[in-house]
Amino acid sequence: MRYDFDQIRERRGSDSIKWKKYGDEVLPLWVADMDFISAEPILQALRCRVDQGFFGYTCPPEELRLLIREHLQRLYGWHIRDEELFFLPGLVCGLNLSFLSFTNPGEGVLVQPPVYHHFVKDPVLHGRALVDPPLVRTGDTYAIDFDVFEQSITDRTKIFILCNPHNPVGRAYTQQELQSMAEICLRHGLIICSDEIHCDLLYPPFRHIPIATLSPEVANRCVTLMSLSKTYNLAGLGFAFAVIQNPELQKTWNDTSLGIVPHVTIMGHLAALAALQEGGEWLAEVLHYLEENRNFLSQYVKERLPGIHMTRIEATYLAWLDCTQAGIPENPFDFFLQQAHVALMDGKEFGRGGEGFVRLNFACPRKTLTEALNRMTEALKRL
Repeated sequence: MRYDFDQIRERRGSDSIKWKKYGDEVLPLWVADMDFISAEPILQALRCRVDQGFFGYTCPPEELRLLIREHLQRLYGWHIRDEELFFLPGLVCGLNLSFLSFTNPGEGVLVQPPVYHHFVKDPVLHGRALVDPPLVRTGDTYAIDFDVFEQSITDRTKIFILCNPHNPVGRAYTQQELQSMAEICLRHGLIICSDEIHCDLLYPPFRHIPIATLSPEVANRCVTLMSLSKTYNLAGLGFAFAVIQNPELQKTWNDTSLGIVPHVTIMGHLAALAALQEGGEWLAEVLHYLEENRNFLSQYVKERLPGIHMTRIEATYLAWLDCTQAGIPENPFDFFLQQAHVALMDGKEFGRGGEGFVRLNFACPRKTLTEALNRMTEALKRL
């Protein structure tokens, strides 16, 4: 392998939010940020731009739109046009723009908790009503109760925010599941905003299916949000994009974003371009390493973390850990932070069904992951 993902690289002192928030004594496995350097072609493209010395207003490289279109066509058979592609400085920006564009204050936003915290918090901050039928635990994974899903929709519900692949439960939804959700949304006239930021991070035999590719009717009601930030560890450069194929939705989106949504920076454009042109080798290698980390973590949890159960991970580098049977007398997030000096994500942040859970980011060198797990094991022994 060309890249050495076992190498530990010092990130303290680099203004990394991940490594700075909880202090030097804590191992941070919380926010979705890999502890791997990005692909060399991306680094080289950024170095060349710095060497030019100009950072004024710029437009996207001409070939970027073409490469994204070719990428979607190659992976999913999804044909889109230039005018259906909208660049964003971040995917969360796209989520909030969707709330503002397609709902009015007091109207409902449909989500499926436990889910990424911006899904459950941001609509409420914008004065929208949260409609949150939870996913259902079944064995070592989660499923959708489609009857409850549909029954939760009222005439005030206007938009469904889909998370696929799902953060934090690691699901990659099947075509039949997507079809059932889409049919319900079409039947009730809902717009579908699909967060697909983890779409490149799947493990065999699972595959990603953009919900907009199911049919022209579904595509006509969809805003699909994608980004290379999780795939190539580029979140700090701020690049994402939306695919909107309905001209009326496009106009509403543009009108709402005018003067509010900033342009993507030149560094974001260049990183995305280099990733699509030459990042394939790095991605293949990092996926192999992540799969091995996932398997190592699963086995460790079974053998050495009594009372803790890990949801099956089909996608993402995020593990969803059920700590409700571990005998922890407090919030497991607080327990592991204080007693093990390991920072995870508090399950309560993800809405209904998250109590007693934590989310663990395993996109780090295996030595770091092992040390964190050993600390957690020793903390549990002291109970």
